[in-house]
Amino acid sequence: MPDQDRLPTRTTLLELREERQIMQEGYRFLDEKRLLLAAEILRQLALYEAAMDQFRDRQQAAMEALRDAVGRHGLEALSLYPSPLATEPPAPRQYSFLGVRMLAATDQPDPPLGETALAEDPSPQARRAAEIFHFLLLRARDLALLSGNLYRLMDDYRRTERRARALEDVLLPETRVAIRQLEEQLDDQDQEEAIRVRLKAR
Repeated sequence: MPDQDRLPTRTTLLELREERQIMQEGYRFLDEKRLLLAAEILRQLALYEAAMDQFRDRQQAAMEALRDAVGRHGLEALSLYPSPLATEPPAPRQYSFLGVRMLAATDQPDPPLGETALAEDPSPQARRAAEIFHFLLLRARDLALLSGNLYRLMDDYRRTERRARALEDVLLPETRVAIRQLEEQLDDQDQEEAIRVRLKAR
């Protein structure tokens, strides 16, 4: 930021010009980062919407499977039905995008749903409901990963936007004004010195 108390010297002018150059480079970097973050936000949003569409499509099937299972066993009996054992899903893959921590599901297939522990009255309806809700649970995890990515990207975008705006709207204009004023002061000093030399020569 320009210092109004600096002495009007050629060295000060050079320092201000160097500061302006650094600020301009910083602004160009932040502006490019904004564009890259915005593009990644749109990409993650498209992935989120596709995953949400898939989730909603299976929700209706899940409700129908649950209705069939309740019709077969009754609500109380189904609530006591032993849960099938599921394999633990692999840990999400971590990577960095412009310093933002990102999480993504691995490319491995969904872990299978295990066999139902000794059920007193096993049925295909209960098995079907368990399979569909197992699928929904995994898709909900994918949605949570994408949602977290979007929140972190948006936070970093806002910080980058604030810094870029501060440079563009405050610091760079102030530096330009300070350089212009310093140049005018130095020009006045040069004129005064030239007048003094001429007067002394006379």
